[in-house]
Amino acid sequence: MSNKEILDKLKNALVNQDINGTVEKTKEALAAGISANDIINDSLALGMRVIGDKFEAAEIYLPQIMMSAKAMNNAMEILRPEMEKEQIGEGSGIAITFVQEGDIHDIGHRLVSTMLGANGFQIVDLGVDVPNEKIMDEVKKVKGKKVLLAGSALMTTSMMSQKDTIVALKEEGLRDDVKVMFGGAPVSQAWVDEIGADATAENAAEAAKVALDLMRK
Repeated sequence: MSNKEILDKLKNALVNQDINGTVEKTKEALAAGISANDIINDSLALGMRVIGDKFEAAEIYLPQIMMSAKAMNNAMEILRPEMEKEQIGEGSGIAITFVQEGDIHDIGHRLVSTMLGANGFQIVDLGVDVPNEKIMDEVKKVKGKKVLLAGSALMTTSMMSQKDTIVALKEEGLRDDVKVMFGGAPVSQAWVDEIGADATAENAAEAAKVALDLMRK
């Protein structure tokens, strides 16, 4: 069986909320010599994107989302030690990760947090529906250190809060102290440029690479 076939079967197990199958196929992919990064980027992340699309189209509902999320979490437990072995960054900085205020979609957020942690970042995970006041408080706590803000928004309405985050950083005199990376389905490079953030990424694996490049600047 080719690597692509293995990864496709893993993706299908995740999409079908097959928790045991997802674990089994994750182990099979590792045994085949596929890297943890590739398993995430070329299979699990694609599967979660399908789940998100199905949910938006009302083809599946919250229970199915929760089952796929559980399958994803179980796969990540297997992959996390391998990701640490593959780690390409060390002492990369502090990553404050969060989902913007008004948004509780956290699957992509958790995936990005995991990938950043595997690439040498110290993770401060603020969770979901995070107001800008809380973000500013966390930035102040680590002032003077290498800091990355990694914010996620899955909805157009919550994406607007990313602009408010940049405004708040400027008002608090903190903008020059941090690098800011935003992601989520509606987020584009044009949006990032418009609001004055530093970067975006298409997926969790790319987010780790982009974040490392940002911290070197």
